[in-house]
Amino acid sequence: MKKYFGLLLILFTSLLYSQNRVITTGVPFLLITSDARSAGMGEQGVATTPDAYSQNWNPSKYSFAPSESGIGVSYTPYLSQLVNDIFLANVSYYRVISERAAWATSLKYFSLGEIEIGQTPADFINPLIERPNEFVLDFSYALKLNESFSMGVTGAFINSDLKLGSATDDASAASTVAFGISGYYQSDELNIGTFDGKWRGGFYVSNLGPKLTYETDGYADYLPTNLKLGGGLDLILDSYNTLSFGLEINKLLVPTPSEPIVSTNADGEEIITGYIQPDVSFLSGIFKSFGDAPDGFSEELQEFTWAFGAEFNYNNAFALRAGYFNEHELKGARKFITLGAGFKYNVVDIDLSYLISATKVINPLENTLRFSLTFNFGDSRED
Repeated sequence: MKKYFGLLLILFTSLLYSQNRVITTGVPFLLITSDARSAGMGEQGVATTPDAYSQNWNPSKYSFAPSESGIGVSYTPYLSQLVNDIFLANVSYYRVISERAAWATSLKYFSLGEIEIGQTPADFINPLIERPNEFVLDFSYALKLNESFSMGVTGAFINSDLKLGSATDDASAASTVAFGISGYYQSDELNIGTFDGKWRGGFYVSNLGPKLTYETDGYADYLPTNLKLGGGLDLILDSYNTLSFGLEINKLLVPTPSEPIVSTNADGEEIITGYIQPDVSFLSGIFKSFGDAPDGFSEELQEFTWAFGAEFNYNNAFALRAGYFNEHELKGARKFITLGAGFKYNVVDIDLSYLISATKVINPLENTLRFSLTFNFGDSRED
């Protein structure tokens, strides 16, 4: 029963959002934070220091990777307060191939658990079981253009298998390809007030690609094409202690739902019951996304989210993290505080994070403990 309650909750949330002009896309799991380190810093990572999970945030960072190679493994329970079989799993691998270049690959898998299919009570004695899922497999290449700046390109294959094959004869998975481009800046160590430190900055335009179509004549969903911009500062307090700050801004580069859905009420009056997105190509959608909000520039600003985070690191062996994420009330209303910690043992990094909602909107990751592991191989490349 919990499985169905969880699905009903997702459906209710979607209907609630449709009454406003909240932007929705296909394969939204691509926007879920998979690693506990970034999750503990307000769910940001485009300009944080490089790690094995940079593939999800800014692949350009791999040119500045701390080790010659590394593997990241993470597991994130989803809707854990309702069900126990919906989760996001992620595996990332990177390899530095020269002083200037690196490549990486990752697999991100989202399982919606088991769904029992039936129409009558008797059908559920021995029900048909479906296991809908989605995944993305991607590759990236990063190259230093000089000692402080690098750029990267990413290619990805996306597959979404959400159709219930036992319930319809034309069930099929939808798939598409996407690409991204990124950049990362990291200054040399310099004097900042009474401390030494480093400035960081980054951008990543991800999930650029054709829309996702489940049926030949069906409606196509936009990919969650996303623009990340961020900056950060590392303050080196002494030879053991470092305090880092980061700020990140995000915007979905897809059209705003602006075409009204009109229906007639019991009195014969026409009323607007929701909004849908215009059906244009993904490239046109990117350009429209900067100026198509019906209420003008003020509504466009509402479509930006921002996150602030901090990390205290002791001797690269222990870390404490905290952050805050903010989304406008009319565009999703996600607001939450995050806490996190990290520990290093030999070649293994262990990271944990916890999310506390700061709004009445239910967050699927609320009160969920997330964890990730990083295995570092080869010689250290850190100063």
